[in-house]
Amino acid sequence: MTNGGLKSIEPSLGNYIAGFVDGEGSFNVSLKKRIDYKNSWKITASFNISQNERFILSKIKDTLKCGTLRERKDGVIYYEVTNINSLYESIVPFFQKFGFISIKKQKNFEIFTKIVHMMKKGEHLNEKGFKEIVLLREKLNYGIGRKRKYSLQDVENIK
Repeated sequence: MTNGGLKSIEPSLGNYIAGFVDGEGSFNVSLKKRIDYKNSWKITASFNISQNERFILSKIKDTLKCGTLRERKDGVIYYEVTNINSLYESIVPFFQKFGFISIKKQKNFEIFTKIVHMMKKGEHLNEKGFKEIVLLREKLNYGIGRKRKYSLQDVENIK
């Protein structure tokens, strides 16, 4: 999303979306074991919202001009952005402009933004950057309810 794209978003809509995401959205970084990758791990940054109502998620997708909508087997609609260019060019600038009220979401977004910038520069492809991203990931969404398939200890390349 270009700066012009951000300027075209009505403040009331931008603030509504930011407030909605403050309560319902999530910024995540996942690890997946991949034997075909140089360091055996794939890192994926993602922004997502799950909701029972398709209309509002469609409106958010249309406003942010990226991502995908899909319906899970349980009927929940899932909006997700995983493309690093879309995260870097649309999601991060949008929430830098419209922001969050909750301190926890602000902190998670700050960590997520740093990871997205590192990944955009390709730093996740070298050992030092990979290690830094995995360490930052440990601080993301910290607390009760956080689920991780792979823990820091599972990542063998971290020294």
